[in-house]
Amino acid sequence: MIMRILGEGQYEITDEQLTRLNELDSDLQSAADAGDESAFTAALSALLDAVRSLGTPLPDDRITPSDLVLPDGDTSLRQVRELLSDEGLIPG
Repeated sequence: MIMRILGEGQYEITDEQLTRLNELDSDLQSAADAGDESAFTAALSALLDAVRSLGTPLPDDRITPSDLVLPDGDTSLRQVRELLSDEGLIPG
């Protein structure tokens, strides 16, 4: 799976890594549902950091469609709420 962090780049994620990312996505969903801005900021940061550390960055000159696009770390709680589905940002 190819994940893009807006304004940053793309990362290749394996199926095995999705389990951890889905856990972090659940934390993000819970914080957004509760309207807890500080928990939301921490959860979004943790999710993006995990994508960066677990994923393999794709070269900037490689053009590949993204399977999933994540907001950047400066995205507000209100903006992310508009992006969230019942399954969070990461389906599955």
